[in-house]
Parts: sequence; C-alpha cells; structure tokens
Amino acid sequence: MTKPTPDEIGQGYDAFADLLDQLCGENLHHGYWDDPSGDMSLDEATNRLTDRLSGMLPIRAGNRLLDIGCGIGEPAIRMGTAHDIMVTGISISERQVERANDRALKADVDDRVVFEYADAMDLPFQDESFDLVWALESLHHMPDRWTALREAARVLRPGGWLALGDFLLVPGPDGAPAAAARVQEVAKGVLSVVDVDEYREGLRAVGLVPAEAEDVGEYTRTTWSKAAARFEDLREQALQHIDEAQFELTLSRFRGFGAEPALGYVLMTARKPG
Repeated sequence: MTKPTPDEIGQGYDAFADLLDQLCGENLHHGYWDDPSGDMSLDEATNRLTDRLSGMLPIRAGNRLLDIGCGIGEPAIRMGTAHDIMVTGISISERQVERANDRALKADVDDRVVFEYADAMDLPFQDESFDLVWALESLHHMPDRWTALREAARVLRPGGWLALGDFLLVPGPDGAPAAAARVQEVAKGVLSVVDVDEYREGLRAVGLVPAEAEDVGEYTRTTWSKAAARFEDLREQALQHIDEAQFELTLSRFRGFGAEPALGYVLMTARKPG
C-alpha cells in the first residue's frame, strides 16, 4: 500500500476536521497516563504529553521554536503561553493553519505564536534560523522522515535542540524482523516505524547528536483504546465521509495498535553541534 502524499494528507485533515475535533480534541497526538487505569481525560493526557516532551528541552526566553506538523496549534500555543519564546507552526492543511492562527489570536499570543502553510520536506526558512525544532507525532506522516529531519537540522542554529515524539518499533524476544512484520500487518502502510537504534543513526546522519530517548509506550497505549471507543461512538458521523469497510478497517487498526507490544512510542531529543 502506497503512503499518502503530503497533499493527500493535508486534504484528509481538511475534510475530516470536525470528526478529528471530536475524536482527538485540541491535540492531534497521543496522551500520557501515569496510571492507564485512572480517570484522566484524553484532553488532559494529551496536554501532559506536550509538557513531558517540552520538559526535555532547554527552553530559554527569546528562543525561536519551529513546530513541524502543528495541527490546530494547541502544543505551540501551550508552549508560547508558558515560555517567553517565538513559535512558528507549520502544516500542510490550510484549514489547520487558519484555525491555529484564530486560536492564537483568541489566546492573545498571536504576537509571538504564528502558523504557516509549509511542507516539512522542503522548509521555507533560512539555514540556522531556529533555536528549537519540535516534531510531535508528525514524522510518521512524512514520505521520508530522514529528509524531514535533514531539513529540521538545516534550520537549527548551532547548539540548537530537536525534540520529537514518534511511534517506535520495539523488538521482542522474537527479534526485530518478526516485530516489524506484525506492526506492518496491522498498519497496512499507515505507519512507518523504526527502532530506537535506527532513529539514533538517522539523527547522526543529518548532523545531530542524539541525547535523551525514552520509550513511553506503556504510558501512551491507552490512547488507542480511547480512540477506538470514541470512533465507535462517532460511527454515524464518520460514515458520512467513509464507507462501512473503511470505518471497520480504521476501528480494527486502533484496536490492533493498542494490543501490539511491538509498537512503542518514543520521546527523543538531539542537539546540533556548535
């Protein structure tokens, strides 16, 4: 199965904006639960994941941060509110960019948090123009995550930091090939997943020095079951956009991802030398 092109991904987010709001809330990424059996809401848990990753960055007043795959802007606005920094978010969904800028205006941070239409594979920014680059659950959408990371490294200033959250291949006792085959069977081309060693090698190849790396899959896995339950509740609305077979396939993927121990979730940082 061929991965969607950037234009197709952007158009998909545009077409399903209302459904995604109800499915994912303000954050189009996973949540973080210290206690998966607890009663923390999905919205609270997704904000916690933002805070967990931002806490791995040495954020300083006056920094410029690039948010690659900004969604409707919640993580960027959250960081722009908490820190005295300038944030630029990018998305290939025109509707997401419009909504994110509206939300920044309402949050009264539009003087330092802005959103633009741009492709992470070919960033429209000068070399060494950001102190921090942020990619939370966006790199698995890229036709080539290493090209996107090379662009991220290009726009980072020497001494700057990258933070990312992404799905992770976690080889078990049966080894990486078997684990990868199971994940690929569930994903059917939707997720492109690598293990932590390959991630480190890829970061080094684009000129970055890997720092922290933590598999937090046990704390994020609850997201899949909550997403499946919400999606089931939204069946009638979803069937206005997709047919019954696609709905059932998507639902089965949510359930399959939640039950697959080889699918982890990594939070990583890397530094540009200088």
